[in-house]
Amino acid sequence: METIISSEQLTYLDGLRNETDPLILEMEDYAGKHRIPILDWKAAEFLEQLIMAQRPDRVLEIGTAIGYSSIRIARKLRKRGILHTIEVSKDNIPLAKSNIEKAHLEEKIKIIDGDALEIMPGLKKKYDFIFLDADKEDYEKLLEMSLVLLRKRGVIFVDNLLWKGFTAAKTVPKKFQNSTEHIREFNKKFMSHPELKSSILPIGDGIGLGVKVK
Repeated sequence: METIISSEQLTYLDGLRNETDPLILEMEDYAGKHRIPILDWKAAEFLEQLIMAQRPDRVLEIGTAIGYSSIRIARKLRKRGILHTIEVSKDNIPLAKSNIEKAHLEEKIKIIDGDALEIMPGLKKKYDFIFLDADKEDYEKLLEMSLVLLRKRGVIFVDNLLWKGFTAAKTVPKKFQNSTEHIREFNKKFMSHPELKSSILPIGDGIGLGVKVK
């Protein structure tokens, strides 16, 4: 993250944080210790604010992981709101289910087990809000599938678009070169897509925010 904003700014923001929820802190600790990627807390708080402002009835999440962002979204939904979340990892799904049960959100969150590229074409109803956080090489395909499912004026929220700062770097470590190229190409498409009014914001690992205009 220090290649996106300075370490001094990160330390300052950490000092302002007021998170006291034990489950949120437990999931963050678990993800850090087991190297499971989850949404940066600053991006997660921004996501919660968007959910509160837009008040969507139907939300689709592509990439559940351990249920961290699922829980944060579901807690901010109004009473009739529902979240569908797609996860392909057989290891992550039991962890997500356990955390969702701890949060008492089983009625608000439905986990769909499988590959989003296979599942999304079979989904019929439109969504008001879509959160995309999956394999980077699939981002372009998943964007197009998402726009089919997103209603007009709906919001798409995409994580990792600054990718540890590598998307803007002249030199990229070898192990990140492939994913960086995928995200750079995605960013061009995302920012110029005729169906979207888009921005990329330097929050967390870089958030793409798009409103469907067509």
